[in-house]
Formats: sequence, C-alpha cells, structure tokens
Amino acid sequence: MAEHDHEHCDHDHDGHDHEEASGPLDYASPGKQLRLLVEESTIQIPGAPSALFARLIERMNYDAVYLSGAAFSASVFGLPDVGLFTLTELAQQTTYLTRTMTLPVIVDADTGFGEALNVERTIVELEAAGAAAIQLEDQVLPKRCGHLSGKTLVDTEAMCAKIRAAVGARSDPETVIIARTDARGVTSFEDAVARARAYLAAGADWIFPEALASSDEFDRFAREIESPLMANMTEFGKSPLLTLDDLAGMGYSAVLYPVTLLRVAMKAAEAALAVLADEGSQASLLDVMQTREELYDLLDYQDFEERDRAHFGNS
Repeated sequence: MAEHDHEHCDHDHDGHDHEEASGPLDYASPGKQLRLLVEESTIQIPGAPSALFARLIERMNYDAVYLSGAAFSASVFGLPDVGLFTLTELAQQTTYLTRTMTLPVIVDADTGFGEALNVERTIVELEAAGAAAIQLEDQVLPKRCGHLSGKTLVDTEAMCAKIRAAVGARSDPETVIIARTDARGVTSFEDAVARARAYLAAGADWIFPEALASSDEFDRFAREIESPLMANMTEFGKSPLLTLDDLAGMGYSAVLYPVTLLRVAMKAAEAALAVLADEGSQASLLDVMQTREELYDLLDYQDFEERDRAHFGNS
C-alpha cells in the first residue's frame, strides 16, 4: 500500500487552468501522466457520459476521466451493462474523449471482449485511441453490473492469462493495466485478496476490488494488497459512500464516480420534462440551465470562429 500525499486533493474544482500542474506531465504519455498523478495524491475520477462531460470535468480541474462501460452502454445505446457494445464502439468513444481534452482516460473494457488473444486486440485498439489505462474484470460473459447479484467468475488462471496478454500487447509500458476482481460479491473477501495477489503476479499494475461491503473491508483490502488501488464510489450499490479523505487515509490511489454525472443529468432532465409538460414552457427553468454563452465557452466556440475567419484571410 503506497503512501499518499493528500495535500494535492484539497484543491478546489473551480474551473481554473492546470498551469500549476504543467511541466513533466505535458511531455509524458497518457499512462505516464496517470502514474505520476497518483504518486502525488489520491485522485478523484468522475465518469464522463460524453465528450462534452469530459470537457467539463477538465474545466473543473479534475485530474483524470473514467469511461464507464455502464454509463456508455446506458447513455449511448440505451442498453443495460451486460456487455452488449463492441470493441470498435468503445474505441471510438475513447477517441471522442481523448481528442476533446487532455486529461488521462481510464477505459472500462469489461471482460476484454473475449479470451487472451481477444484481449491483445482490445489493448491495441484502446491504446491507439489514447487510453491511459485499461481495466479488465474477472467475470464470465454475459457480465453484470458489479453491484448486482448473479455474477459468475472466470477461474483465476484464465484471468491471469488475460492480464499477461494485456501486458504483452501494450506498445507503451507506461499504459496502466488495471485488474478488477468481482470476487467479493460472488465468493468471499479472502478470495478477492487472493485473486488480487495473483493478478499482480501476472503483471497487473493496479487493482480494483469491486463491491467491497464496508469501510472496514476497504481498509483491510488496502492493508493486504501492496499496489495502487482504485475504489468505486458508485451510488445505490453494495459499497458505502466513503469520502476522499477516508480513502486517501487508507492508501487508495484513485476514487471512481463512474455514473454520478449521468444519474444527476438524467434526474434533472426528468424534472425539466415534467415542468415543460405541466407549464407548457421552459421559462421557469432558465435559472438552472447552462446558458448559451457558457456552452459556447466550454466548446471553445470563439476559437473555431477565429480559425474559420483566418482560413479565409479575414481579420
């Protein structure tokens, strides 16, 4: 369990630029950027349902972005998180995120789209799309959301084979391979620890213990596993919602909020639709809307206009 300087975590997410973080990070690969960030602090990583959300996450001065399989499946396809999207679709979404902002992106690749050889191609495609880290889990297809019952695990050696394939397939040795174990919700806490150790021995860089059931379990897991660890603070699941300070104190490197923004946005949209139907106008909603100017600012609209004029030789 690595030691973490938590002072960095106390910055305000106020939309200021990352000028204070410039320097070596500017010239590092995405994976290296991510590794350097967690050496300095425990970082918060919100999930981005779209590239626009990713831009907002960067504008609000967070350090990284998470591409959640659950949020991607729900928001883009209107489908549940049971492994229905393809590698090509996930790689395209990764590209949308990495081309629109500069933060490192952690990509949830579910079970890797098949066995070891399929995992090789998964790594190649997602790394080419700009992923800083690629997450693989030890479920059997059809997979389920990590906080639902009814999951089934592959055996430990099968997952280790996938991890070895992932490590061998990456072109940048700094690309982070994250092994997620769902064992706590299927077998036992002890099995989750044993699997994590095996996955590290197979070459995984970080460990993601899914669906731990209590603060004590988060603490015990961090004391058992000497590796950068990710904690999933998804809402309405099996894990308690612990604070950043709590998890940093235990030694976790990264804290995920994979579906938070999607859930908030969908609830706001539901409320807005109800107002529109009830009142026959959106006038009473203007105060809670992002304005046209705010959206254009987030999109750097003025920069596009200036470039367009320059192409035609206009000042």
